[in-house]
Amino acid sequence: MNQRAAVIIVAAGSGSRMQAAVPKQYLPLAGRPLLTHSIAPFARCPFVERIIVVVPAERIEETREILAAYLADWPPVSIVAGGRRRQDSVKNGLDRIHDDDQIVLVHDGARPFVSATLIERCFNEIVATGAAIAAVPVKDTVKQAGIDRRVAATVDRTHLWLAQTPQGARKAHLVEAFARLGNRDVTDESSLLEAAGIPVQLVPGEETNIKITTPEDLVFAEAMVAKQTPQIKIGHGFDAHRFSTGRPLVLGGVHIDHHRGLAGHSDADVVTHALCDALLGAMGEGDIGRHFPDHDPAYANIRSLLLLDRVMARAASLRLTVANADITIICQAPRLAPHLETMQANLARCCHVVPGAINIKATTTERMGFTGREEGIACHAVVLLHNPLQQETN
Repeated sequence: MNQRAAVIIVAAGSGSRMQAAVPKQYLPLAGRPLLTHSIAPFARCPFVERIIVVVPAERIEETREILAAYLADWPPVSIVAGGRRRQDSVKNGLDRIHDDDQIVLVHDGARPFVSATLIERCFNEIVATGAAIAAVPVKDTVKQAGIDRRVAATVDRTHLWLAQTPQGARKAHLVEAFARLGNRDVTDESSLLEAAGIPVQLVPGEETNIKITTPEDLVFAEAMVAKQTPQIKIGHGFDAHRFSTGRPLVLGGVHIDHHRGLAGHSDADVVTHALCDALLGAMGEGDIGRHFPDHDPAYANIRSLLLLDRVMARAASLRLTVANADITIICQAPRLAPHLETMQANLARCCHVVPGAINIKATTTERMGFTGREEGIACHAVVLLHNPLQQETN
């Protein structure tokens, strides 16, 4: 039988050494919360059945919103409150794991560069031997300090390793260790397993698998991201709707005072539809009609901004974010200039970018064509998606 893993992401610390207004796991890295980078590689592993994210109790709702925005359509994610100590947080996560989960992996929420290859190595070692920890051998000379920080001794580094995550074990081993020694203060799960007499196998880790602890670490992490070659995708979207009486006019999520609205199955927001088509085109995922067909009653009169939310969730699942978008509305009437800034804010919020990343302009066709005759409104959108953290996934 193929074994499956549950993953506990430990992100309940306060991050006091970061000296930031929010815990470090919520600080931005490459334009998105650091925590999402730490979770994403696990979400893409085929052997991961579920993910439990342990966070401060007061940030559960915030975390839920973040994960809904950036990690939709991936394995089931549960969010639980952490405890006073790291091991208490891990135990809270362990209590939420299903009976049929055989392998448990634990990872720091502040290690954003873990690769799929390292995760798989740890998982395979746990399957083979029962417990494993990612670690790297000590390369520098190790000094033992005495009084007043004077060197007391030079330590033989031959058999010394620096612990990383992921680490983990068969579920039964972790349950046993916590039952016997859960009250003992330890710094990681490997220490608890060792104390319980359960052998833990070292798995060669990666030097890039750093833990973000200080402001300097975050600066270094941004530099690492900058060195990555971004994945860039361009998409173009076009949509047009005819005018219709008895319907509100909605453009970019803004209700505009006009004697006619646009005909359509949804709210007929031609601006948002064009942007959705551009995003789907950049992802190579067809068009809005494929995902939200106009014969499906579920989408009758639906707000198009909700459709945009779903399209952006798909982009997040592919680890793509919006770099910028350029939108041109073709409309003879009504006058749209007073509404463009609000449209921009609406679309930027859905796309998780600053308003300046969404450019919207309106033009007429000098009364030529169907828009010039005020038969309808058309819209073009061009979007650039990129992956700011191109990581190894094989």
